[in-house]
Amino acid sequence: KNSAKAMEKELVTCSLQEKEKTAIDRNQIFQIPQGKDLETKVIVVLGKAGMGKSILVQKICQDWSNGEFSQFEFVFWFDCKQISLPEKRYSLKELLLDFFVKPREGSNEIFEYILQNPAKVLLIFDDFKGLHDHENFPRCSANQPEKELCTIKELLSGLIQKKILNGCTLLFAARPKDKLYQYMSKVDKTIEIVGFSPQQRELYITRYFEESPYCDSALKLIKECEYLFCHCYSPVMCRFVCFLCEAVLEMGEKSLPSTLTEVFLKVFQQKIMLMQTDVTATQNQESLATLARIAWCLGEKHQSAMKSDLILSKEVKEFALKYGFVLPFAFPRHSDSEEEEFGSTFSDFVIQNFLCALHLLLAEELKDKNLTKYLSFLSKKKKPYNWLDLMPRFLVGLMFLQDDPYFCSLSNEDAKQSTKKQKTLLKYIRRLQINTLCPERLLELLCCVYETQNNYLLQHVALRLEPDLSFLGIVLTPPDVHVLLSILKRSRKEFSLDLQNSSIDMQGLQALVSLKNVTSFRASLSDTVRLWKSLEQTKDYELLKASTEKFVLDPFKAKTMKDVSDLCDLVEMQEKMMNCVQEASGCTSYEIPAIRNLRKLEFALGPACGLQGLLKLVKILAAFPSLQHLDLDALSENGIGDEGAKSLSEVFPTLTSLETLNLSQNKITDLGAENLAAALPSLSSLKTLSLYNNNICDFGAENLAKVLPAMTSLRVLDVQYNKITGVGAQQLTDSLRKCPHIKNLVMWNPTIPYGVLEHLHQLDSRISV
Repeated sequence: KNSAKAMEKELVTCSLQEKEKTAIDRNQIFQIPQGKDLETKVIVVLGKAGMGKSILVQKICQDWSNGEFSQFEFVFWFDCKQISLPEKRYSLKELLLDFFVKPREGSNEIFEYILQNPAKVLLIFDDFKGLHDHENFPRCSANQPEKELCTIKELLSGLIQKKILNGCTLLFAARPKDKLYQYMSKVDKTIEIVGFSPQQRELYITRYFEESPYCDSALKLIKECEYLFCHCYSPVMCRFVCFLCEAVLEMGEKSLPSTLTEVFLKVFQQKIMLMQTDVTATQNQESLATLARIAWCLGEKHQSAMKSDLILSKEVKEFALKYGFVLPFAFPRHSDSEEEEFGSTFSDFVIQNFLCALHLLLAEELKDKNLTKYLSFLSKKKKPYNWLDLMPRFLVGLMFLQDDPYFCSLSNEDAKQSTKKQKTLLKYIRRLQINTLCPERLLELLCCVYETQNNYLLQHVALRLEPDLSFLGIVLTPPDVHVLLSILKRSRKEFSLDLQNSSIDMQGLQALVSLKNVTSFRASLSDTVRLWKSLEQTKDYELLKASTEKFVLDPFKAKTMKDVSDLCDLVEMQEKMMNCVQEASGCTSYEIPAIRNLRKLEFALGPACGLQGLLKLVKILAAFPSLQHLDLDALSENGIGDEGAKSLSEVFPTLTSLETLNLSQNKITDLGAENLAAALPSLSSLKTLSLYNNNICDFGAENLAKVLPAMTSLRVLDVQYNKITGVGAQQLTDSLRKCPHIKNLVMWNPTIPYGVLEHLHQLDSRISV
């Protein structure tokens, strides 16, 4: 069912700085816009565990075997769990022609052809966990790295550094890592796999049950349990939920578990109990405990694969393989005479996470007080167990499943011991200063507490949340949003949410902003406008009006052309809103508060798109009546030039509230200064004008000097680092005498002799030297 019914998932490519997203087709994965035909190309596919990265790379291999991706004559796919054991060493030839596929004859000739034609070779490394460390990989020092034995890290280092097989294409599939882009300086393309949309979840569930008598009832049952349906955004989670739903329906039951912990406890129960007899029950219990200990030992090392001899007991090996908890594989042999060696890998990251949590609760050597250290909410360091990201949730959830008969049969604990562990956790959470937790740890706390389904804990956390909740830059998955939503509902406080760069989906955004106690929110402008357009189409004018009144835009920083386009869409949306509000309430005018209240706008597109973006921006500037600060520098040389200055000056009469205008570092010359000067007096509220580090000469200074007396609101003028000489400086000084309102004129220029500037400063102390 798993592979046969796997569905296409949307691929999203991210630019490394702006994370501007564009959906792409699978056949566009290997298109590199820079055209690095003769050099090694590095492509990274990112996705959280269970998102389908492995299915994607397997599909690429299948498509290649069917004639697609014809630019490659050779495609090699490696599961990094199997090749990354530290004690293993390979030559490139062994890795390609022994581990992956062994030719019956001519292996030397094939390998030489590969070395001579690297552009025709695609190497895929799936489940690559060391991606962010490649800068620290050992340098590949072998004299003949293609033929000498190296560790997998040395081989990868040689490939990325172009010492081995320069000109090939490398595709890495990995989980997102903190500061990934900082380290991956050699990546040519980054692609993110996103999860199922609600519609895709329904389609997957329908296809899973299409040959089952429970087809209609299964979808209804899963959707009734909103939390589990949210988890179905992850393909692997969706498969487990479907598996359990099938078992529940076959037993004639009418409901699913309410937490993820209970789901996986039931999954283990179903897998084991179906074939279990009274004779094997005790043996299975012991085997499960041993397997859980192995899962933990590997998890601490960020590993999920092992040599088969790590499992000493034959019974444990058979148990793990029989129930699908581990999968076998064979290591490559250095020679035909060498004995074949086998390994095992946990079949799924969730299985290993759950087994790790089970071990921590079953291990007699671990005391109750020590369990809380694995939650790491208070640690200022990076979470030590972030590779086992679901383990803390399972650990907390299992503590509150003391009444579950199956779990009781595994733990051999009495009710008193279970209650003691619960009290330890309650005491730990009560002592937490929740208001000091960073957003990532706060979210982890909320998800852990939700797994307990303990009303006291849920209420305790809800009452101690800060009114201003920021999840800026923290990825909020559908289950995260469900947890946040349920806890916010328990609080009587009013909340302001910052959801920018959280990748929240439209359904989650709509659910959060519709809460009555969420009084304001910030979110991606494009996501917000998309939500409003959806509400307009469904004619939900009441929620549309409420959400527009809660949305906060100020301050706004435009860093990409898409940001400018989104701002244009927002202004366009206001025009549509007028019609909607008029239809709903009869009111003839309406302003989106975020537009009305925008006071600071930063423009930082850089020289490549600066002028193009500004020409688009000036068309809508008049729509922001409260705009006080317009920064066209923002630590980014936009290079709008004279054309941009002229275009901007034409809308000055509409910017009646503007107090600060920063045009620094924009390559403006005398011509641009002349156009600006003609329109500057119309900025009736302007207090600060910066033309720092442009190309303005004496003619531009002369034009500025002429209009200074008319700019009665101006207090500070900065014309430093231009090309003004003593002549232009004298003209500005003469004009300054007629301007008692100006407090500071900053005009140090390398072209003004210091003695001249010092003399002018003595004439008027408002001139800075």
